[in-house]
Amino acid sequence: MTHDCSRPLVSGGVYPFDARGVAKRFRHAAIFGALDALEPGETMRFCNDHDPLPLLAQIDHFFGTRIQMAYVKREPGEIVIDFFVAS
Repeated sequence: MTHDCSRPLVSGGVYPFDARGVAKRFRHAAIFGALDALEPGETMRFCNDHDPLPLLAQIDHFFGTRIQMAYVKREPGEIVIDFFVAS
């Protein structure tokens, strides 16, 4: 499985979300909506050009333990995070 966001993954319950392509004014609403739509066993693979630490704190505050996360790639200019529903 690729770790980058150059190819979409829609297999095995992994769905890509490339934040770089979403207008800033809609970005957080789109991310929260996508996370809220996740079902158990599904993963949203989030891609961004910077580490969204304030956003991660907001997600933790809003979703609590329902949404888990794991960095897949954490390099300058390319951040990939898997968000998934805890079982």
